[in-house]
Amino acid sequence: MNTATSAALSNTSVHQRLDTLRLEASKVILDKSKEVDLALCCLIAGGHLLIEDIPGVGKTTLVKTLSKLLNLGSARIQFTNDLLPADILGSSIYDSEKKVFVFHRGPLFAQLVLADELNRATPKTQSACLQAMEERRITVDGTTHDLPEPFFMIATQNPRQQIGTFPLPESQLDRFLMRITMGYPSREAERKLLTGESRLDLVDDLKAVAQPTDLIEMQRAARLVHASDSIVAYIQDLVGQTRERLPSGRGLSPRGALSLINAARAWAFMQKRAMILPEDVQAVAVSVMSHRLNPNDDLTGDTGTRWSEDVLAAVRVD
Repeated sequence: MNTATSAALSNTSVHQRLDTLRLEASKVILDKSKEVDLALCCLIAGGHLLIEDIPGVGKTTLVKTLSKLLNLGSARIQFTNDLLPADILGSSIYDSEKKVFVFHRGPLFAQLVLADELNRATPKTQSACLQAMEERRITVDGTTHDLPEPFFMIATQNPRQQIGTFPLPESQLDRFLMRITMGYPSREAERKLLTGESRLDLVDDLKAVAQPTDLIEMQRAARLVHASDSIVAYIQDLVGQTRERLPSGRGLSPRGALSLINAARAWAFMQKRAMILPEDVQAVAVSVMSHRLNPNDDLTGDTGTRWSEDVLAAVRVD
């Protein structure tokens, strides 16, 4: 173990804050510890998250909970089919007194942006997010503006078979580090939802248990988690299987391979480990791969999940 990794992982205060985050989130998001952990893993890995499911299962509540607990400056954008790129990015407005155009920032200039029902917007508006997701900056009228640090987009997506949705193109899907689904709650959890306090009230009452600087510290520590030669080979074997087993052009790209190792590093960090183990890769693999492997004609997302699980089962761990 190198000195930097040892120092990062011996900082118990960082992991204590992380444990508190998980505990407080579980009080609002019932019976979804794996989904909460995957969402936190995505943020620690520095990636964007896509949450796909039917309306009403807690997608937006999860995002608001993480925003409050991490004290992130947040903005919510409700995507509709009449939303324009300027409504997201901002626009230049002429100042008649100064006789110059002044750029007025849009809601994208936040540390955590909730893109609610992203696939209800037209492809033109969806594509307005591409530069921000990839470069953490946007260019308007020839001028480039940096976005705040940290910057994350968490997008919710309704099932594509629902009326009024537009499929996200592969180029945009690939910019999401991970995709998760919330699913229905268990009977016990649903009973608590029906008889307990409103989730919205619980979110409003939440207090920050960490700061954006803590999250940045977690990201730096996660990047120091060691990936051995055997782990790199295992990830390459997984990626290779997607290229061999799936139709031409459907396999994971190099960016997909990088996403897999970065997510595995973050997951290992969350388990207080100094190096990636195969189970860390397996814990995040389906969330990293499924949306990248799903064919356009599958409106449910099940095919990408099934292919991801098949690839995991086919590759032996040495």
